[in-house]
Amino acid sequence: MSSHHNGLKTAALLGLLTGLILAVGFWLGGSTGLVLAVFVSLVANAVSYFYSDRIALRAMGARPVTEAELPGLYAIVRELADTAGQPMPRLYVSPTMQPNAFATGRDPQHAAVAVTTGILNLLEPREMRAVIGHELSHVYNRDILISSVAAGLAGIVTMLANLAFFLPFGGDDEDSPNPAGLLLMMILGPLAASIIQLAISRNREFQADASGATLTGDPLALASALEKIHYGTARVPLPADGRLASAAHLMIANPFAGGGLAALFSTHPPMQERVRRLHEQAALTRHR
Repeated sequence: MSSHHNGLKTAALLGLLTGLILAVGFWLGGSTGLVLAVFVSLVANAVSYFYSDRIALRAMGARPVTEAELPGLYAIVRELADTAGQPMPRLYVSPTMQPNAFATGRDPQHAAVAVTTGILNLLEPREMRAVIGHELSHVYNRDILISSVAAGLAGIVTMLANLAFFLPFGGDDEDSPNPAGLLLMMILGPLAASIIQLAISRNREFQADASGATLTGDPLALASALEKIHYGTARVPLPADGRLASAAHLMIANPFAGGGLAALFSTHPPMQERVRRLHEQAALTRHR
């Protein structure tokens, strides 16, 4: 049911933002702007769909690891994938010392799970199993595709903002740029895309927490892991540069330092609320 709903949300998001992009392209450049917007939309959608996993893995400097290198991690992932009746994903390790993890890929057949060196050093096996359950749930719920599409379309809006600089303003001087259109798109375009991605990402983290805890049968282990990760990411925040920003929404915890605009556009719900919900889930499970 979750994957079906997420598929519908992905289609709706694609339709809504692509329609907006085409309308803005026509408004800024008439038929020429519309043609360019169509081309940019098709290319960006294709890239975000087929190559989002490579982009995210490269942003974190993650490398593939073999079973001989990390037999314990492979055993955890294989056990949970078999329990879910899904194929074994590719496994990667990022060399960063911040404790974090993420999953990427458009479907279970093209999935990858990445963990950092920091999280491998921090968590106990039971907690690591809970984190892997959370990440695999992102894949099985198909919500990674939603966030990848949102990120890709946000990039389209930004490109159109740059394109607006070269389009005529509509006056007698055809060579003059369109400062009003450029300003509007640079402010409102990324803002709208960020808000959409914000809403999707916050909901999907709660969903992945719940379904991941159901997959592992251990909500309290995930609650414990999230608390450790929360304090670990605060001690070792990552730099909020462009490459990492494109992958931050995929991670189990916000990798950046809070405060200011970073807090306003955080794609993760408050960690205290996530932990509280997991404790409630554990209590309900015990009383069944």
